[in-house]
Amino acid sequence: MLGKRKEGTQTVVPQKWRYSHTAVMVVLAVVIFALGVGVGDGKISFASHNAVTGNLPSSLNYASVNEVYDALKDNYNGKLTTSQLLDGLKHGLADATNDPYTEYFTATEAKQFDNQLNNSFSGIGAELGKDSDGNLEVIAPIAGTPADKAGLKAQDLITSINGTSTSGVSVDDAVNKIRGKSGTTVKLQVVRDKTTPLSFTITRQNIQVPSVNSKVLDGNIGYIQIVTFADDTSILIQKAAQSMADRHVKGIVLDLRDNPGGLVNAAVTTASQWLPSGTNIMQEKRGNTVVDSYAATGGDVLRGLPTVVLVDNGSASASEITAGALHDNKAAYIIGEKSYGKGVVQQIVNFKDGSELKVTVASWYRPDGENINHKGITPDQTVVEPSTATPDNDPQLQAAETYLNK
Repeated sequence: MLGKRKEGTQTVVPQKWRYSHTAVMVVLAVVIFALGVGVGDGKISFASHNAVTGNLPSSLNYASVNEVYDALKDNYNGKLTTSQLLDGLKHGLADATNDPYTEYFTATEAKQFDNQLNNSFSGIGAELGKDSDGNLEVIAPIAGTPADKAGLKAQDLITSINGTSTSGVSVDDAVNKIRGKSGTTVKLQVVRDKTTPLSFTITRQNIQVPSVNSKVLDGNIGYIQIVTFADDTSILIQKAAQSMADRHVKGIVLDLRDNPGGLVNAAVTTASQWLPSGTNIMQEKRGNTVVDSYAATGGDVLRGLPTVVLVDNGSASASEITAGALHDNKAAYIIGEKSYGKGVVQQIVNFKDGSELKVTVASWYRPDGENINHKGITPDQTVVEPSTATPDNDPQLQAAETYLNK
């Protein structure tokens, strides 16, 4: 799945970069549901995908845009540059879709987005999004980062950043305000459970997060946690799976809680550790037309091993692809809380100036045929994590161990 983006105008990223996420890493400049992007194999021809925008004209009539430009140029009491105006137009075209996952990135924003894909950044380590009311929301803190250590939790609503209200602030702008030089601090006011106001002062750090962690728990139960589905996930999950097989563990806990998603091919490689080659993992559709299919690629060293997947409301996109594939193919039992519910994928289109367009191109479907967008995945066993949960008091993990010890 690793590889470089192709250069040139409107070059589509290879499928190795396809990802399907949910939210945005606070520490980067863009929405990690961007990591919900599923950048795909080969080139995408939008016409061949029967785009719903097929009735649009071949080019836009910019006469009315020029009228606004002339009025702005003649009347605005401030400084503007040509690049500001052009970037504003490009952002506006993407925003006009009213799709939270379709975005235009300037060259600077695109670079920050690349850092996000590689889990490398300077910030606090949280993913941001908007709730159904348009409030700025923490999708999930990334394990081990300053946000996590400070106590931020999924679904916390951020009401101010450094004393400035977040009302009407876009996710991108909020991310940029929260990011900053390592060693500096950012002050966040949040509301938890829509009732409790809290204040956090968090020191930013340079963060390089390995996407996979593993260990053997008491009772010879293997534990594998995937933080995000990133560039290094395919290699690390294969190493972790082989290590568990070599240790002859009696069962596996695959922890996808607070995992916002990432590269689709990393999810495929992960599911392939349990599923025989050729097993259906998911399909992408535009309308009723299947435009892409993903199957297990082999290397199923954990095949047949009792497995529990842990999910919660911070599990999104590629996490849901993995959980759905293992569950529907009867390779895993799911414990936890209902997942986030991101059932669409995006494509990255590169432009020659280094800018990018991330655009929703399809919906994805589980092996059982279900699309989970806005619905999520309901666990086989619901275990609600209390606000007092700690690494030493983790009822969801305890439930997984109990299940595997039966």
